[in-house]
Amino acid sequence: MEIRNIAIIAHVDHGKTTLVDGLLKQTHTFRDNQKEMSETLIMDSNDLEREKGITILAKNTSVFYHDQKINIIDTPGHADFGGEVERVINMASGALLLVDAAEGPLPQTRFVLKKALEAHLKVILIINKIDKRDARPQEVLHEVENLFLELAHDENALHFTTLYAVGRDGKAFYTLPEKYDASMPGDLSPLFETVVKEIPNVAVNDDKPFQMLISTLDYDNYVGKLCIGKVSAGVLSKGQTVSLVDENQVLGNHKVMKLYTSRGLQREEVDKVTSGDIVAIAGIPELTIGQTVTDPQNPISLPKIDIEEPTIKVTIGPNTSPLSGREGKYSTSRQIKERLMKEKETNLGLKIKEDPEGVSFIVSGRGELHLAVLIETMRREGFEMQISKPQVIYKDIDGHVCEPYEEVTIDVHQDYMGPIQEEMGKRRAIMQDMTTDHNGNARLIYKISSQNLLGIRNVMLTKTRGTAIMSTYFLGYEPKGVKMESLRNGALVAVKSGQALSYGLQNAQDRGTLFVGVGVEVYEGMVVGVAARDMDVEVNICKAKQLTNNRSSGEGVNISVAPPTILSLEQCLDFINEDELLEVTPLNLRIRKKFLNTTQRRVYNRNN
Repeated sequence: MEIRNIAIIAHVDHGKTTLVDGLLKQTHTFRDNQKEMSETLIMDSNDLEREKGITILAKNTSVFYHDQKINIIDTPGHADFGGEVERVINMASGALLLVDAAEGPLPQTRFVLKKALEAHLKVILIINKIDKRDARPQEVLHEVENLFLELAHDENALHFTTLYAVGRDGKAFYTLPEKYDASMPGDLSPLFETVVKEIPNVAVNDDKPFQMLISTLDYDNYVGKLCIGKVSAGVLSKGQTVSLVDENQVLGNHKVMKLYTSRGLQREEVDKVTSGDIVAIAGIPELTIGQTVTDPQNPISLPKIDIEEPTIKVTIGPNTSPLSGREGKYSTSRQIKERLMKEKETNLGLKIKEDPEGVSFIVSGRGELHLAVLIETMRREGFEMQISKPQVIYKDIDGHVCEPYEEVTIDVHQDYMGPIQEEMGKRRAIMQDMTTDHNGNARLIYKISSQNLLGIRNVMLTKTRGTAIMSTYFLGYEPKGVKMESLRNGALVAVKSGQALSYGLQNAQDRGTLFVGVGVEVYEGMVVGVAARDMDVEVNICKAKQLTNNRSSGEGVNISVAPPTILSLEQCLDFINEDELLEVTPLNLRIRKKFLNTTQRRVYNRNN
């Protein structure tokens, strides 16, 4: 049987996972009465993925088209999860590059295409969402051609096939329809036919010794750890002995207990696997991504997976607030360390090291969202911890302190261009390009240091009433520039512990915007809101009205407290200052000062 391995790559929200839905359904991977036939985003199985509407983890599935097996790898489109793309792209021999017919190629399109061309994958371009009212497929095709010219190292890469599709309707076309209509006949056959014709068959090295690079790890409650990867060469049978090799050093010999391949979303146990297939092997207890499983007679490593360095770091440690230990199942330094080390095994974009100054851990990632997803996942598992303000990772290059720079693309209506330009000017960004279209939409492209980009998403959404779409692309390290001054106002800081009362809240709300409501438990040093001025303001929101016998008509009846502003995890990470920490528990997010005691805090502020 011939095998073809394809990765589906694209910028975030250009329709990768929706297209995979169509591929699974049209190859009758599910029975007609199976619940998946009526579902969407079938591959986004993780709760966070469904909530955020983005793919976070790369996943593989397979479909059968006639007598061909097609392994499909669905990859994330967000730049922060680029490590997932780098980790799995070596399993593919071809790539389907999806580009939105209205938005055109965006920063992550450049990133994923660059990785695919570096891996010498055969690329098929799919211009998706041609049913959009503002679709401009011909212009987008020219933009993608220019991107290929810029990124390709090999002339063969410039000869790519283009298809047009509406992934949501499960239809693909060899040529652009003059006017698309949802009632038009069609399916994804043109895509399947093109994959079979263009993507090379990888089931060709059966006669060579067995070799497989570990690209993914998984865990099964019955058989333990599973290592997943593409069989580069050879054949492997159940019960056979294999060697685990790292940089040509044999780490041990193990018996293959179970072998699995994919059929749709299910793992299917098999007795034998052949070259080119993507398989899962059980029977090796200790292993990591990037090692090679080989024939014991030929213990030679395959090239390791190359992962780009992290650019942002936070400190994660046990919760030290007065309310610690009340809301989480796991709160000790040892439990947090074990969880982070487990994450490090599969999340290759993360770097974790112990903080030399305490019991915390310095966790480095590819962006704020990358770290926020890890923190949110741990929070849902029952962990209680405290997080520092995200910071940029500086590098010493040729004796110069260098910092990461990014290209930022902002799509927004022309009405909001002024506030965006003002904000980017404050952040010392350099405009690279600006274009507008006949619908009144603008695209602004800036170059900015990652340091000055921190905390921008919430500001941008507020200034554009939630309409701006922002994408980033990592450019590299350059000599350290000027850091912008803090743009955030001061905090409203509680000076007494207890329960928030309406009388105290009413007095405090005149000084800023509150984060807590009536009846919420607070402690000294907790940040309970943002001040209306640029200095911290100390407030007592636990203050009750003095009870006396003297009453005037209607007194105390009309106390009105505005509803509190509730911040999400990402908003909290954006908000906190250098002298603050974020307390994360399964039930609550609380911002607090590093020094809770008012006197200690004043001494610290005076000295700094």
